[in-house]
Amino acid sequence: MLTALKDPAVLRQDVLASFVVFLVAVPLCVGVAVASGVPAELGLITGIVGGLLVGALPGSTLQVSGPAAGLTVLVYEAVRTYGPGMLGPLVLAAGLVQVALGLLRLGRWFRAISVAVVQGMLAGIGLVIVLGQLYAMADAEAPATGPERIAGLPGLAGDLVTGGVSPAAFAVGAATVAVLVLWHRLPPAVRKVPGPLAAVALATAVTCLADLPVARVEVRGLVHAVRPPDAEALAGLLTPGAIGTVLAFALIASAETLFGAAAVDRMHSGPRTDYDKELIAQGTGNTVCGALGALPMTAVVVRSAANVQAGARTSLSRVLHGLWLLLFATLLPAAVGAVPLAALAGVLVHAGTKLVPFGEVLPLWRDHRGEAVVLGVTAVAVVVTNLFEGVLLGLLLAVVKTAWDTSHLHIEVRQGSAAPSGGLVVRVAGNATFLRLPRLLEALEALPHDRPVELDLSGLRHLDHACRHALENWASRHDATATSPVRFDGPGRRGDEERGEP
Repeated sequence: MLTALKDPAVLRQDVLASFVVFLVAVPLCVGVAVASGVPAELGLITGIVGGLLVGALPGSTLQVSGPAAGLTVLVYEAVRTYGPGMLGPLVLAAGLVQVALGLLRLGRWFRAISVAVVQGMLAGIGLVIVLGQLYAMADAEAPATGPERIAGLPGLAGDLVTGGVSPAAFAVGAATVAVLVLWHRLPPAVRKVPGPLAAVALATAVTCLADLPVARVEVRGLVHAVRPPDAEALAGLLTPGAIGTVLAFALIASAETLFGAAAVDRMHSGPRTDYDKELIAQGTGNTVCGALGALPMTAVVVRSAANVQAGARTSLSRVLHGLWLLLFATLLPAAVGAVPLAALAGVLVHAGTKLVPFGEVLPLWRDHRGEAVVLGVTAVAVVVTNLFEGVLLGLLLAVVKTAWDTSHLHIEVRQGSAAPSGGLVVRVAGNATFLRLPRLLEALEALPHDRPVELDLSGLRHLDHACRHALENWASRHDATATSPVRFDGPGRRGDEERGEP
């Protein structure tokens, strides 16, 4: 930041980049807040804190923080379950957890999370956002759960035809999506204006000029929207459900931030992100947002990419974008009140579809089928259950897949060179774990009982307790019926030495 203040050229680039990020952030801050079921101002407050506070803290130089679509589902569920008054305490506690994780230098461990699980989580979030915002585009209330929203889509389509919901609102939302989809095909001079801002501005202008009967954003002002936690709300954090929500906020926001940091670092050649410091910065920001009763924050790739592409050189662009948000929310609140809800829903439908990696699923299925299964199961679980349970299921499946992949076991049965009379050598190599136990036992139980058998286990890199126990039991049963006992080469049965067996 000091570099920008000393160098006029760098200062100019940062100021211009800050305006671009500000224009991208306004519709997203408002849209995420409305989709989360809280006042629009709370999204702006989180964006302001993300700029003025987190932007000035060390960690990442060009990454921009604010309310993110990735947390919309979790916030909506928390507000619906615990009430709006509990949002502040939940976010505050999550921020403190993030600070503690950063101080313990655990930031780098978030990079160990399976990419398939993260992609599945984001895909599931994207699908939930799309399913919910399709109803918002028609000024209709969305059902509570993912399966109910899917089941209600035919009814929503019927209501659009019969006029049971607002066709005008849906037309505004659909037009907003169309503008966003086609925006990248327009001339570069036009695309200097951020697509979300242009789409929302056009929708607002058309709605006002045509006086369309659509719902608009309700605005009360920043001061009225701030809800500091009281003692009763803070006491509610002691319930098991609230603790689980706090951990979900902290872990998912941290993972999304640090994965985003890795992506943003690839976009520029400046200083790399210090993951632990970035985690502390995000936690500090969320602690302040919680104290104000605002939305949780995370680093947002869309805003960060806009910052890099606009030529930002230092963290000053992040701080200034927060200042512009503050001035906008203070001086022009009526501008927010003119925005149709359907337009914001359209922005989020477009953002939600971008979270689903449509182009990566088929290549992933061809090359890494197990990873594709983890991604798909995680996404479906997020839609069918909730975000926290879906991610836990994805992580569990990823661990099982990794255990299966690493437990390669090669079994080879051949005629023993030292036993021309018909003796068999069974060579077992690799990792003998309980996951491969059925295959191992099938191969051993298929051996004839009238021929000597030698088990060559010297090629095993790992033999777990379950497989060792199974080998001992099989050898005992085989010895009881065979004409000669089983001979072990390598890590064989316990007690072989005591029995005098080779």
